[in-house]
Amino acid sequence: MKSNTWTIIKKEFARFFGDRQIVFTAVIMPGLLIYIIYSLMGTGIQSMMSKGAQEVVTMRVENMPTSLAPMLSALDSNIALVEQPFSDEDIAMLDDKELNIVMLRFPERFDSILVSPADTTAIPNIEIYYNSTNNASNRVYTIVSTMLNNYGRPFTVNVPQQEGQRFDQASDESIGAMIWSKILPMLIIMMLFSGVMAIAPSAIAGEKERGTIATLLVTPMRRNELALGKIVSLSGIALLSGVSSFIGIALSLPKMIQQPGTGSEAGIHPDTAGDIFAFHYTTSDYLVLLLVIFASVLIMASAISLLSALAKDVKNAGTMVTPFMLVVMLAGLIPMLQDGVSENIVTYFIPFYNSIEVMAAVFSHDMQWTPVAVTLASDLAYAGIAVWGLTRMFNSEKVMFGK
Repeated sequence: MKSNTWTIIKKEFARFFGDRQIVFTAVIMPGLLIYIIYSLMGTGIQSMMSKGAQEVVTMRVENMPTSLAPMLSALDSNIALVEQPFSDEDIAMLDDKELNIVMLRFPERFDSILVSPADTTAIPNIEIYYNSTNNASNRVYTIVSTMLNNYGRPFTVNVPQQEGQRFDQASDESIGAMIWSKILPMLIIMMLFSGVMAIAPSAIAGEKERGTIATLLVTPMRRNELALGKIVSLSGIALLSGVSSFIGIALSLPKMIQQPGTGSEAGIHPDTAGDIFAFHYTTSDYLVLLLVIFASVLIMASAISLLSALAKDVKNAGTMVTPFMLVVMLAGLIPMLQDGVSENIVTYFIPFYNSIEVMAAVFSHDMQWTPVAVTLASDLAYAGIAVWGLTRMFNSEKVMFGK
């Protein structure tokens, strides 16, 4: 009995380690994926922090207290401290995310109140005005508020003194655009890939497995027509899946943000959460999104069709596509790890990365037509190359029938 058990163990080990694709997918790829994702996240976060730390921020202080002046002056070498009163109109200017400014207002007689708190019936409140969509401004706000909260004296920081008072001057639309641009490109690209993955392997590898590919190849049609028909039909079906997923995401995220406590904990006013997570986009934005989504699906269907044509059966095709899926996942993480969209036009020639960058640009209201044109043109060119490659495979008996 032990001999039989050992025979089965050796047989299964030989089967597993004899298939290099399975070994890579099951053993090597998990650790490699974790390493790559965590490394990219660490690099991206460090890059964002270092970029924000290098930008000089002007901190305007009103009623500067003598007791805190030395601490505020020594906070950061890239903080330019200016003692200057400011008005509500000045605060409203902070809605421009290009302005690296933080405004800090202390109550009058702040030092006297700290020394003799019995002289006042109210706890002094320090007001810090900033823009959360500006990384430099948000960084300085975090530094200053942390310092004040750790000071250990009887005062409060950024407690609204009247209804509707907001310290974060980023507009609802800017906050919503920033959140959408970080989340949606990854979700959309993964939903699109899932749709393609569900149908593409069986469209070619499945026909090879069932033996019906031979019937198609002997029909009176050109092989490039067969290849084009396969890719376009797969893209169309997957596009329907992607659009459905996109609608589901758009409808569900506002519901998630309106859960009890979510708005206040995130620094978002509950009564404006619906505005923040609503769509504020033009017809041209929607058109660009639709074109980019279709281009993305076309590239996915093309790539998976090529891999599926090389596979012996559907199971083998799934194994071959898994590393490709990881590449798409990594590309989807890019908007979360960078500040803004890429300005290097060369990056828009890179498949998947270009689509994700354009999506992020649309959602952040930072779309430029040149990157869009380059993305669409390059994706169509890559799809044409894939059709040519698939045609060559259909003409190869070795690839189609293993001969």
